[in-house]
Amino acid sequence: MDVRFMSGRPLAIRHAGQIWVVAEDPVQWFTRDSWWDTRRSAPVGIGNVVDIEHWRVQVRLGSSSSALRTFELRREPLSEQWLLESIAHG
Repeated sequence: MDVRFMSGRPLAIRHAGQIWVVAEDPVQWFTRDSWWDTRRSAPVGIGNVVDIEHWRVQVRLGSSSSALRTFELRREPLSEQWLLESIAHG
């Protein structure tokens, strides 16, 4: 899965070989990783290793007449890869 951003906000998502266009204002939030369970560590100065970034986006497949889907995305600390948490209709 690839997420294209513009000005720090998701613009489009490539998933299962299709392009989904963000149709509504996305919602962003952060949760904290339980680093004491994962034992994740990083060299001093490497950056944030505990914040997990989330986005909830309503997307359409190509045209404006296609049905809305809600994707929940997650990115782990220090990762460049986005994960698809869930897909819901509407």
